[in-house]
Amino acid sequence: MKYPIGIQSFDKIINGDYVYVDKTDLVYSLVTEGACYFLGRPRRLGKTIVVSTLEHYFLGHKELFKGLKIDSLEKDWLEYPVFHINLNAGDFTRAGTLENILEGHVATWEQVYGRSDIALTVSGRFKHVLQEAHKRTGRRCVVLVDDYDKPILRALGMGIETTVNGRRMLLEDYNCNVLRAFYSVFKAADADLQFVFVTGEGRLAQLLSYSGFNQLCDISLTARYDTLCGITQEELEHYFAEPIAAMAAERGISVDEMKVLLKRQYGGYHFSEKMTDVYNPYSLYNAFSSGDMWAYGFTMGSPTYMARMMPLMHSNFYEITRGFHMMDFFTNYRAETGNLLPLIYQSGYLTIKDYRQQRDTFLLDFPNNEVKDGLISWLASDYWKLDTAKIGWKSRDLVLSMRQGDPETLRKLMTGFLAGIPYTMRRKEDERERERYFHYTFYLIFNMVSIYTVYTEKEQSEGRVDCIVETDKYVYIFEFKLDGTASEALAQIEAKGYARPYEADARKLFRIGAVFSSQTGTISEWAVV
Repeated sequence: MKYPIGIQSFDKIINGDYVYVDKTDLVYSLVTEGACYFLGRPRRLGKTIVVSTLEHYFLGHKELFKGLKIDSLEKDWLEYPVFHINLNAGDFTRAGTLENILEGHVATWEQVYGRSDIALTVSGRFKHVLQEAHKRTGRRCVVLVDDYDKPILRALGMGIETTVNGRRMLLEDYNCNVLRAFYSVFKAADADLQFVFVTGEGRLAQLLSYSGFNQLCDISLTARYDTLCGITQEELEHYFAEPIAAMAAERGISVDEMKVLLKRQYGGYHFSEKMTDVYNPYSLYNAFSSGDMWAYGFTMGSPTYMARMMPLMHSNFYEITRGFHMMDFFTNYRAETGNLLPLIYQSGYLTIKDYRQQRDTFLLDFPNNEVKDGLISWLASDYWKLDTAKIGWKSRDLVLSMRQGDPETLRKLMTGFLAGIPYTMRRKEDERERERYFHYTFYLIFNMVSIYTVYTEKEQSEGRVDCIVETDKYVYIFEFKLDGTASEALAQIEAKGYARPYEADARKLFRIGAVFSSQTGTISEWAVV
């Protein structure tokens, strides 16, 4: 079986006999039931493949779709003039790059359809091209825009300025203005457009609220199209039964157990209240090809704009993943609000994990261990200013101590690890900040132990447990106190009945009360029952 790793062209996948997860029934629904769409998805979930599939459909390349679902649905296979704009490539941290790319596209199309004698702007010239293409072919035009937001995201938070008409302005704002003008053609040339499909990581309010975009139907959180990108559980089992069986045999486990591991590592994305599981295809293809379950999504690095913007967050991941949010709060990024949650969600670091219909709110959390491990390691190294290798070894030692049912070694490891965090990182004069540091520290520590089931701030009938870790043979219930006593922590576990759900559990139960000292920055008391 050949896996299309790094291949984003539909025709290359089909002609090269690579595995293709058939989404063409959803493509058919798109093109027959609507005309203008916007789809936001994280990187490497397959947006570009969808765009390429649409391009070949509208070019009438019937032979490429033979045997696929759309083959029995489409009867006419008409050819339309297609204008594909890919903004994924280019150094958009340099002034002029965006204009040069747009100019290159339009100039190429003008060689086919001619240049306007009166239009001076790139958008005006593009509008003329669309009119001429419609006139000459007798068919309205198709415009496909891949990564519409890349020129803004690449410059976001860089602080790069450029001069426009004698006025200094941020490059990200200037790129936004250039795109606004260019995308205004969607409204101006409506009579000449058959179909418009725009993709990006997410909603940038300063663009999508603009008149050129506001006629687009946003299907990013629409249940009907929540599986347009990525691989569903059903598709995983249908297309990849052979490599799953091979990986299971290599590990000496059952196929069902292998499916659980794959889901935990690469699945867990949800893009509507329907909560349909979606896998990252890039990571799955790499895992099947190599036979190893590494964090492939992070081997290519994190979005650079995220690294720049994270220090500006007013909240940390511990606080973000504890509550339910209205959809607009995490889907629509507005620079003026200082809310970075939309950027975090749109980058794929968080996904929908629960939906409350009565309040129309969503719970966000990590989609899977691949994302969780990579991001937590990154956050921890940045937050504590420690070497990532040291953090990695410590987390593996923590896992081993829990696997062996050894809370005393766990205490020593945690005490030593915390003591190694620089004093300047934990020094907090304000009591609220000390409390936040305390909670966030333990949140990061136990989220690094993701090989096991970990619950932080787990709600129960009589309260919220600080942390529960479940291994194959042991269950650890932690109650942490800042400058308190271990006996108080144990008393709370007992009084609130935190261990009650495990009364019939065959695994050995450890109740642990731990005290964190704001003076020393490490464990001062530790009691186990």
